[in-house]
Amino acid sequence: MWERIKHMLIKEFIQIFRDPRMKGVIFLMPIVQLLVFGYAVTTDVKNVATLVHDLDNSVASRELVSRFVKSGYFSVVEYTDSEDRVRELMDRGKVGAVLRMSKGFEDDLRAGRTSQLQVIVDGTDSNTAGIVLNYSSRIAGQFSTELLTQRILRSSGPLGQTGRVVVETRAWFNENLESRNFYVPGVIAIIVMLITLMLTSMAVVREKEIGTMEQIMVTPITSAEFILGKTVPFALIGFADVILITLIGVFWFEVPIRGNLAVLFVATALYLLTTLSIGLFISTVSQTQQQAMMSTFFFYLPAVLLSGFMFPIANMPPLVQWLTYLNPLRYFLVIIRGIFLKGVGPSILWPQLLALAVMGFLTLWLAAKRFHKTLA
Repeated sequence: MWERIKHMLIKEFIQIFRDPRMKGVIFLMPIVQLLVFGYAVTTDVKNVATLVHDLDNSVASRELVSRFVKSGYFSVVEYTDSEDRVRELMDRGKVGAVLRMSKGFEDDLRAGRTSQLQVIVDGTDSNTAGIVLNYSSRIAGQFSTELLTQRILRSSGPLGQTGRVVVETRAWFNENLESRNFYVPGVIAIIVMLITLMLTSMAVVREKEIGTMEQIMVTPITSAEFILGKTVPFALIGFADVILITLIGVFWFEVPIRGNLAVLFVATALYLLTTLSIGLFISTVSQTQQQAMMSTFFFYLPAVLLSGFMFPIANMPPLVQWLTYLNPLRYFLVIIRGIFLKGVGPSILWPQLLALAVMGFLTLWLAAKRFHKTLA
């Protein structure tokens, strides 16, 4: 038995690495994808191109604009007093925000009346627009609080000060609230899923297309041995990719890894068991490599969208939330983020580990049952 599996493993490794381009797909593509996604996939909004439409042009209005610039979130690209210029730049997408202050802005502040600051944002990107509006509210609110405090001090002096509530905030696990720390571990998970699904989904169907299935049929190898021979090489490649891109995530993007590496490897093994089994099942039901490739992406894209990587699962409709329980990526994202950022272990992550184990062995059993040593 072990001798037959050994020869299967040697055959698979030779078949994988004899094409130089395949080496790039296996090892270079994950690195490139991690670097691209690591920089591109972020919800941090900085240096928003901003147009200032200041009709008051007073000390107070300029001070408020200065607060926006010093925050680092806004970058003023132009000052204008023309409504047409505002509309033109917004239509062309040259600016993402407009700060508009009407004439009499400073006079209203001095008289104790409410002054209006209008913030116009490009709502085509609702996520960025919401973040920009949140930043604007915080900056304007702080400016207003300081003016109110100064007015109270001038009118009543130090003895007339009233008590106040000071909010002291603290973020656990991601102290600087960097979205990269949240997304990079997720990128590791989706890249590994893509690589293992692509490789494994071609495994059996490739034998059919190149005509070697007939040779396998006349050998004494069993279905279980054939399945092992097909999955073990890709499992080793998957582990190598996980180690490689994890090192890049930690040392290049400086994402902390606070948990136990042994737990990470065990979780990775269960995750790879699941993704490899799904890929193998796709391979057994496909007749051509084109069918296998299309089936892989038919599974992969919904898996990413329904994993919680980009959209919170709690915001999805109840029926869709139930469907996410069939998604192995959902569980591995919780595990890898828990290990990287929180430093938690099996005592916390055991439900996700158990779900991956059950899903992996069940899918592997289905793939083995589906495979027959026939050409059909």
